[in-house]
Amino acid sequence: MAHLRQQFRDALSSIEPGDDKTNAPAAHALVRDALKADATLAAYGITPVLIGSYKRNASIKRVKDVDVFVRMPDLPRDVSSKDILDRFFEVLHAEFGLDDDGHRRTKRQDRSLQVSFPEFDLYVDAVPARRNKDGETWEIPQKGEADKWVRTNPEELTSLSSEMNNRHDELYVPTVKLLRQTRRALLGKKKPGGFFIEVATYQAFKSGAVSGADHAEYYVSALSAVSTIISGFVQYGVGVNDPTLPGETINIRANADELNQIRVKFAEAATSAEDALNESDEGKAALAFRALLGKNGDDEIVFPMPPGFNEDGTKRAAAIRAGDRVVPAGRKTFG
Repeated sequence: MAHLRQQFRDALSSIEPGDDKTNAPAAHALVRDALKADATLAAYGITPVLIGSYKRNASIKRVKDVDVFVRMPDLPRDVSSKDILDRFFEVLHAEFGLDDDGHRRTKRQDRSLQVSFPEFDLYVDAVPARRNKDGETWEIPQKGEADKWVRTNPEELTSLSSEMNNRHDELYVPTVKLLRQTRRALLGKKKPGGFFIEVATYQAFKSGAVSGADHAEYYVSALSAVSTIISGFVQYGVGVNDPTLPGETINIRANADELNQIRVKFAEAATSAEDALNESDEGKAALAFRALLGKNGDDEIVFPMPPGFNEDGTKRAAAIRAGDRVVPAGRKTFG
């Protein structure tokens, strides 16, 4: 079997965010401070926190957007979602103004405000949130509605992710990263996005369908289990559970063609990954894993070839490896 342990470690290093690890929290802090400085928002008990894949350490190179969950526990119930989004825009536009090309850096979205940071090549999405009546979860503006809120609990996913990672000897989060990278390699910018894959991966782990002894086995096992979940959703309408809100499923933004494409692509990927793991030729196995993981955000190949193999997966003629039955002759020079 081709476990390729060092190559999987190198692949994970290749998709790890680089400068974004410094830039993302810096951009978040600037948005957070601007919102907290506003007297109106301060009266609502504003407490912004990082959420999203970056906070959960599940993001991959490159980090293009950072999510700031702006909790306002004292926001009056008669303040509409439109009102609060308007206030966010006023505050953030006043703080960040225009970019060098004369474009507004703050963009109004359905349920958040997006602030561009050209110097970092990323965006910060500030999402306003009010306390739900249950006192434990939160509500954010409903997409497309002037005064409708929808329940959410994003901070819980951060805790659940950490707990699952500990339960699986620090192999859950790396597996999420590998599956997110696989989705990107196979689908690019098409929907559904990485969050769908992450939640499906969590569901697969929680069900007990994922196991292994190393990165390769976990990756192959998770890819198979997630493929099954995707097929169940696309073909039979079986929802993907929201782990933070028991009894509810996540909303998946994708059209029928996109959903069918991810179903087919992940089914093919699951078969290819399993064949690669069972392959005795490490060069052939590495080529298969390389095809599944593609290139990172810096356009670099993610999965390297093992020592002694050419880039096309063939073995180098002069390579000497432990276990080889035939060793190439030397040059008969000594000293």
